[in-house]
Parts: sequence; C-alpha cells; structure tokens
Amino acid sequence: MNYFERLNAVNVNEHAEKKNGLTYLSWAWAWAEVKKAYPEATYKIYENEVGWFYHTDGKTAWVKTGVTVEGIEHIEYLPVMDYRNKSIPVDNITSFDVNKAIQRSLTKACARHGLGLYIYAGEDLPEDATASTEFSRPELMDKVEALMDAKGVPIEEILKMGKIDHLAELDDNRLKELIKWLEVQ
Repeated sequence: MNYFERLNAVNVNEHAEKKNGLTYLSWAWAWAEVKKAYPEATYKIYENEVGWFYHTDGKTAWVKTGVTVEGIEHIEYLPVMDYRNKSIPVDNITSFDVNKAIQRSLTKACARHGLGLYIYAGEDLPEDATASTEFSRPELMDKVEALMDAKGVPIEEILKMGKIDHLAELDDNRLKELIKWLEVQ
C-alpha cells in the first residue's frame, strides 16, 4: 500500500465538523494523523516577497502552504475568508484571519496526500462536471452509498425524496444528481 492509499483509508468522519453547510476537519487532528503515519512529514507556510504569511493582489489575500510526505510536496492556496467563506478585503484582514486560513490550508494540503480527501470531493468542480464524467453504473451506486454513509443520510430519506422503492430505479443522470446533492449535505 502506498502512502496515499494508507492516508486515504483513514476514516475522518468522527473528527469532521459542519459549519455553514461545509464540512471541516480539525487541522490539529489531521496533522497528528499524518505525523503518526509518517513521522518525517513536514509542512511549510510560504511567505510573500516581504516576509508576510499571506499574498495579496491589493484587493484580497490568500495563503500558500505545502505538506511533504515521503518526499512529495502538495501545495494548497486558500483565500483569507470570513465566517461566511467570503474573501475579506485586504484592508480588513487580521492576523487571526490569516492564521485560520493557514490552518485550513494545511488541512487541505494533507487531504491532497489522501487524508480526508473525500470531504472535498467535487468542491472545485464546475456545476456539470459530475454529469460529464463517465462512471459505470456500479461506480455511481458505490459513490452514492459511500456518500450516504459519510454524510449520515438514511436510505429512507433518499427513497422518499426520489419517490422510489429502490436506488436501482434511478437512471444514471438521476444518480449523478443525487451524488451532487449528497456532496453538499
């Protein structure tokens, strides 16, 4: 099993929290899991040209972090955002906002190595990307079942919502729509 498969196999559900309709994983827990599995793992917070821990275009700001596992670095860029996940104008940014963005960015960089990656599934895809991606019917059914388990959505709720008796009654397009819906729950 390679390092990605090992980290990707970790179930993070009991450590994830929901806020404003999004799922978050504690940076401290994520980093601890990476270090337990790979003690040599490192992270880096990239500074801008003047030594600040955020980068700016003069309007908004973002942070850049990297996590290295087994010699492979994955870099994550994340906007500095408020509690509604909206970019904060650069003149209103505090050190607290930057620190929060750094910790979230580190968590996402860990996810690029596999840990909790399924939390972010579909986050950066265009609206219709799921529909244009070709999956076999068994893969679609597996994805639906995995998302129902991960999100804690009972099968009865899905059946009632779809006015069906069995998931197999849904055609591929309706399964794809269901996947999109489950991803944002």
